[in-house]
Amino acid sequence: MERQLAVDLNVVLPFLSSTLSLVFFVLLVDQWRERHRPYQAVWAIGMLWYGLSAGTEWIGGAIGWSEPLYKLWYLIGAIWVAGWLGLGTVYLLGKTRFGFAFAASLMLAGLFTYLTQARYHYENSGAAPVIYFTVALVVALGVVVLSLRRSPRWPHLAAAVIVGGTIVSAVMVATVDLPPPGWVVDPVTHIPTGELFPGYIRLLTPFFNITGAFALTLGALYSAYIFMPKRRLIRYRIGTDRGVASLVKNLLIAPIAIVVNLVASLPGAVRALLDGTINSRVPATMLIAMGGIIPAITSGLNRFGATSGFFVGELLGVVFLFAGFLVSIEVFREIRVPFTGIRLATRRRESRAAAEAAEAGDAAPARAVPPATEAASEAPAHR
Repeated sequence: MERQLAVDLNVVLPFLSSTLSLVFFVLLVDQWRERHRPYQAVWAIGMLWYGLSAGTEWIGGAIGWSEPLYKLWYLIGAIWVAGWLGLGTVYLLGKTRFGFAFAASLMLAGLFTYLTQARYHYENSGAAPVIYFTVALVVALGVVVLSLRRSPRWPHLAAAVIVGGTIVSAVMVATVDLPPPGWVVDPVTHIPTGELFPGYIRLLTPFFNITGAFALTLGALYSAYIFMPKRRLIRYRIGTDRGVASLVKNLLIAPIAIVVNLVASLPGAVRALLDGTINSRVPATMLIAMGGIIPAITSGLNRFGATSGFFVGELLGVVFLFAGFLVSIEVFREIRVPFTGIRLATRRRESRAAAEAAEAGDAAPARAVPPATEAASEAPAHR
């Protein structure tokens, strides 16, 4: 009975995740048709990967696994999803100072990839750990330089890594020979794991997932920080006009300042929420952050053998992401039948108080994203 229940959940949960993700994908594509923003298109691709990956899990649980299905699951779900969703956030915040946070995420991903190999000694890894770490370091430095110059081109550098990695990983997975039967699931939970793949492919998952999950989650929190009414207990200023020493000092202070100021601002944000004066992007992006954190945790546990929460985390992730998408007034200013001009309802715009609260936020980043900020809460996220 317990085994039958586990098997049924292994079918039902991925089915729900896949269905909701594909609905989300359709709405994002429809939104992109309306506004033609790059981040909408990138997020739509990410949610398509989310839906297809969960779909392979549903098929595998319902009728059984095969080598092609197992390869597709690992390629799309374990490698592509998080990277593409994180890239959407990168494009959304491309005109802000978020480039520094993305660079830190990328360097952390490269370092963790290298340390993972040092700890677990995956077979057939070759020079992959060194190559992945070097790529992460070089691109991160490039992003930092472009961000210091206030160049809006740094997201293109991030995109080059994600798109290039997508192509390379597709070739790797398509050409790899797996030992029979060509797939593997946890003997207790019957949830697939990636242990059949050689090390040079397995090491792509921390590289993509840490980068994508951090970009998505930190980007959502950063957007919430921008648009909530704030108390600035610690101030900082990132700029090159005061010399290198001042720049380095402020770069080190900035992460601490944002965290402290965010926490100090939460009581005021709660009061604004209860008063109905808070910008809808704040609760929306908080939900999105949860949608990035939960599946990131369960995916990480799955990698290290704790598989029982994987499908639950996957479903909760897309539920929180979708909830964040729906909460934002700016996302659904009007409700219509997708791909048509048929409008079902029109929603109110942000209140004047909420708009003023947003303007009173961190002025530099808020004004740096004119069209982008109207969708600061449209994110999905990781798995």
